[in-house]
Amino acid sequence: MKLAMESLCETHTAIKTLITELELPVTEWDAKWIDVYLDITVKLLDICIAFSSEISRLSQGHLFLQCALHKLECNTSEKLMRACSSLDSWRQHIGSKNPRLGNCKSILDSLVDSLTLPKVKNSAKGKVLMRAMYGVKVQTVFVCSVFASAFSVDSENLLDLDVPSTISWAQAYSDLQTTVNGEIREVFSRGKFTFLKELDEVDAAVNNLYPMVQDGMRPTEMKAFRSSFSDLGGRAEKLSQVLDVLAKEVDGFFKIVLSGRDALLCNLRVSDTVADPFPGNSGEQVRG
Repeated sequence: MKLAMESLCETHTAIKTLITELELPVTEWDAKWIDVYLDITVKLLDICIAFSSEISRLSQGHLFLQCALHKLECNTSEKLMRACSSLDSWRQHIGSKNPRLGNCKSILDSLVDSLTLPKVKNSAKGKVLMRAMYGVKVQTVFVCSVFASAFSVDSENLLDLDVPSTISWAQAYSDLQTTVNGEIREVFSRGKFTFLKELDEVDAAVNNLYPMVQDGMRPTEMKAFRSSFSDLGGRAEKLSQVLDVLAKEVDGFFKIVLSGRDALLCNLRVSDTVADPFPGNSGEQVRG
């Protein structure tokens, strides 16, 4: 997921570079192109906020694990009860639903509606730009649908896009989409509560340790307890680290989308100023 988001950031940075190199004035952009672009960027910012919210929610669960591990350092009946309570709280927290993710499906569906390959007349540069932006949109929708599915544990968020065979990379994309979506659906068919490997490993460690904490440890179980305690601590820390990295990648993508949107709006304002250097004059001559 980290590499996928990195790739998305690189692609959106590349499209900004392409726009600059094409030297296509904003005044020559069709108004519909601009409206569609601005609408898409708003939706991407919304979906980034949803992803960041879920990553933050998962990271907050780390506090319950830290609390449990801290109490388990003291092997007393009172501490074991409190540790058990903390582990219960972690389970409830991780198993709860994030309402922000509920909007992802409608956002993704609206992004799919914008995936038409536009026809451009009398502008070679415009054709290059529109074909490039089509590729960017396909990649963006694909990655975001995978993220939404992984975070929500809902295969309904997976999208199977049809790319026209006239596109040179259509078959390669189709193969990738079939493989990735197929693997995700297979994981969900096994009843997994999460698609995140590191989170799944923490859950397994909690399930292994929980019975020992709940029932009280016998002397013969101390070696197994210490091993499970150490295993949970290591896996919890790894999960916390990968969530931090993923949060930075999503935030980086958010900033790239936002900066691209701001740059276009800035260019539009400059273009309007150039087109009408004396706004509000109503065509009257300016006297010296």
